[in-house]
Amino acid sequence: MDLNAIDLLKDAVLKGASDIFIVAGLPASMRLNGTIVRIGDERLLPDDTSDVITQIYTLANDRSMEMLDNTGDDDFSFAIQGLSRFRVSAYKQRSTLSIVIRVITFDLSDPTQLGIPEKIIEFAKFPKGMVLITGSAGSGKSTSLACIIDYINQHYDKHIITLEDPLEFLHRHNRSIVSQREINVDTESYVTALRAALRQSPNVILLGEMRDYETIQVAMTAAETGHLLFSTLHTVGAANTIDRIIDVFPPNQQRQIAVQLSMVLQAVVSQQLVPSVDQKMVPAFEIMTVTPAVRNMIRDNKIPQLEGILYSSANADMVSMDTSLLNLYKSNRITSETALNFATNPEMLKKRL
Repeated sequence: MDLNAIDLLKDAVLKGASDIFIVAGLPASMRLNGTIVRIGDERLLPDDTSDVITQIYTLANDRSMEMLDNTGDDDFSFAIQGLSRFRVSAYKQRSTLSIVIRVITFDLSDPTQLGIPEKIIEFAKFPKGMVLITGSAGSGKSTSLACIIDYINQHYDKHIITLEDPLEFLHRHNRSIVSQREINVDTESYVTALRAALRQSPNVILLGEMRDYETIQVAMTAAETGHLLFSTLHTVGAANTIDRIIDVFPPNQQRQIAVQLSMVLQAVVSQQLVPSVDQKMVPAFEIMTVTPAVRNMIRDNKIPQLEGILYSSANADMVSMDTSLLNLYKSNRITSETALNFATNPEMLKKRL
């Protein structure tokens, strides 16, 4: 089968797909509005997938396939002028080569058009501390963060350092200076880059992901020493996020970490993409701005009580996931079934619906 990589990428951008899948044994596929759609009926053979993937590596400035051949995994990003940026994850499965390509637009849309609440963009105004954007893979965390960084870049004279794996949205210098570093290309690891960043006079640091104990520790130090740090975690819900951070540390350090976190944390946003009535995807957000009451709860290890604060609040600073879903339902954006499917507490939400 003769599959042309550039035609495939153009087709995906034209149709507004979020991802492209090239896996042996299936036709080429793309994710459109959350649903995987097959392109044609012809199943790809191992030679077909290998050929397309070789073409992709050629398009990515003739990137070497050595990493993929030796380890079975390779992540990178590249751009095609006038078309789009793409984030690539190539991997081996059943001893054949496969690839998933995420489509990333060159220009960020207006956050309001993307459905991102103004409150989240306003987290750009914190002078220091830590802001976490959480959610499962593909829930739009990178887009939310890029919008916040873009807002800072347009409105403030700061030095922003982003540490990403791989680079997604490219930020041009505006009022701010933006240094974007790609892990494994510009620096060896998140921890190395983050430690170095503290000596590079940053005001704002974007850390692509808080993956492990060491990264979280250095990130907390950065937030404590007067920097504004944004990062992501693959957790759903503010309480789960705080638990996850504390649980990463050995038991004898957890008390101290809870105290430290209660002082540096400014906000936790949890997001998910849900199918709308017009067959598109809309974001739903849980927002927890850290108030003195929340700081006390984190410090005193009363994390489960955070759910109650979020549920009972009628304030834009504190919005539970279920309230966000309820608002989407009330504005006729999603059905009641969708709201209940994505709810954190379906029984409670059912009563409110």
